[in-house]
Amino acid sequence: MTLSTSSSERAYHHGDLRQELLRASRELIEERGPEAFTLREVARRAGVSHTAPYRHFRDRGAILDAVAAEGFAAHRDAGRRAAAEHTDAKERLRAAGRAYVQFALDNRAAFRVMFARSPENPAVAALGAESFAELLARIDEGQAAGVIGAGNRLRIAGVLWSGVHGLAELAVSGSLALVAEGDSEAMIDFALETLLRGLEGDS
Repeated sequence: MTLSTSSSERAYHHGDLRQELLRASRELIEERGPEAFTLREVARRAGVSHTAPYRHFRDRGAILDAVAAEGFAAHRDAGRRAAAEHTDAKERLRAAGRAYVQFALDNRAAFRVMFARSPENPAVAALGAESFAELLARIDEGQAAGVIGAGNRLRIAGVLWSGVHGLAELAVSGSLALVAEGDSEAMIDFALETLLRGLEGDS
């Protein structure tokens, strides 16, 4: 799932101002980063008055919270959909890992905001926890099927998350190309397989 960043239509109807402001914000975040824009610039990009953003957001932090919340929800759903296409526990883990990286590539602005800071907004934190719970569920399945060894699931989650998140960051920055030999997808698959093989239980 890709969160829209299109701003081709500047007019808005009652009820979709919030989404127009979020689209504009994602554009600015992708161009400049999450700390380098103002509400006035969001309004200008959205084609509305400089006071319009305050109908929905009290400040830039509230916009960042909204971008992160939408991102975590879409991230959670992308992982669920990818895993649902498979029945084998290892394939479900691999598919969820691919979906994580692809989400980052398709939603660069949201991805940057989601992990740029610890969420103070309880709603954002809850959505982040739901996304993390999907990883824990895949680990539970893997342990039950014997494709992941017995052990502390949180530590295992830490290994998988840091590995896959690192892949996503490298893919987004373009740095993955330095080691991918022209085939980033194959590099991602190789990295995921290596991670999972290292977590296998004794046969």
